[in-house]
Amino acid sequence: MGTQTNKGFFYDEFLKVLKEQQVDVRLMARDSEKDAAISAHKRILSARSEVFEEMFESDKYKASSKLETITLSEMKHEVLEAFVDFTYSDGSMLSEKAKQHAMSLYSAAKDYEIPRLWCLCRKELIASLNMSNALRVLQLAQIPYDESLSVAAFTTIKNSKLKLSSSTKVKVFVVNHPNGPLEITRAIFPRN
Repeated sequence: MGTQTNKGFFYDEFLKVLKEQQVDVRLMARDSEKDAAISAHKRILSARSEVFEEMFESDKYKASSKLETITLSEMKHEVLEAFVDFTYSDGSMLSEKAKQHAMSLYSAAKDYEIPRLWCLCRKELIASLNMSNALRVLQLAQIPYDESLSVAAFTTIKNSKLKLSSSTKVKVFVVNHPNGPLEITRAIFPRN
């Protein structure tokens, strides 16, 4: 049996104490089954997210002593599971499950103001950029604008010589970002 680091031991003990504490909020995603709500602690969510902190400080949640169920309609259940897992982690890295949902978690991290999750997801998105996801990543990087992610996506598009065709992905991208094709063309064919 391998030795456990002090950090790992502390984390395991911390989780054990948390599990013994009564949960005070349940989270559901847009596609969660009614009995599949994820139990959580308001203090943990608040410690990771200013949005949750403000939400739980509001009179609606402060005054209530009953177990509240909150639906996060912008997330699918699998993404919500990875999101909650991250809030209970030490925040040093993404789990394999979180890596699979990096695009959705990147958006959630922006929405719920979780900077560490946002940075880790950006790093994962950049590392996994390829021709098939570059336009989606570029679109994701636009609102709010994320220069590092946008530049990485543009570079991938430029280096892969992605053809601007009539594919559905390109049509959706053009509708959402009318100047996008011009910017891509300029990146591929710079003026001398």
